[in-house]
Amino acid sequence: MEKPDQKRGLTLVYTGDGKGKTTAALGLAVRAAGRGKRVLVIQFIKSPERTYGEKIVFDKIGIEIHQKGSGFTWLKTPEEHRSALTEAWAFTKEKVMSGEYDVVILDELNNALAIQTFPIDDVLPLGEVLELVANRPYGMHLIITGRSAQPEIVEAADLVTEMKPVKHYYEEGIPAVLGIEF
Repeated sequence: MEKPDQKRGLTLVYTGDGKGKTTAALGLAVRAAGRGKRVLVIQFIKSPERTYGEKIVFDKIGIEIHQKGSGFTWLKTPEEHRSALTEAWAFTKEKVMSGEYDVVILDELNNALAIQTFPIDDVLPLGEVLELVANRPYGMHLIITGRSAQPEIVEAADLVTEMKPVKHYYEEGIPAVLGIEF
């Protein structure tokens, strides 16, 4: 029996309807950076026009993070989202294949792949995403977050964690909380 290759790099997926997917990935980023790993975070939905707590602290501690989205899908036009996702995907391919990173987090990539309000496959092709997962540099850990992970992404992963909501203060009418959600 062949021994598992622990140094090949793992693909982790955090998905589901519960809260905590990005939080888990960002915690992993801090842990990896603490161990001297070169970490990159690319956020597919969050816009650089807003301020997020993780961006503030990651800039201070030296974890590279980029918001490449145009914001919430219901607040922008499909053209704005398509343009942002086209740029985000080109940026992602270049950064991942550069070999400069040990850990790459593709935050909310699953959300982007699951968009149904406009055609997504011509700007963010699932086949290309799977190709990137399979052909990334040896040793690179890849973390993919977001709701509605495609079955092909789940199949390609080494670990899949599904966050499941049990109770949420949003149901009581409490909106996103500064320092908790953003």
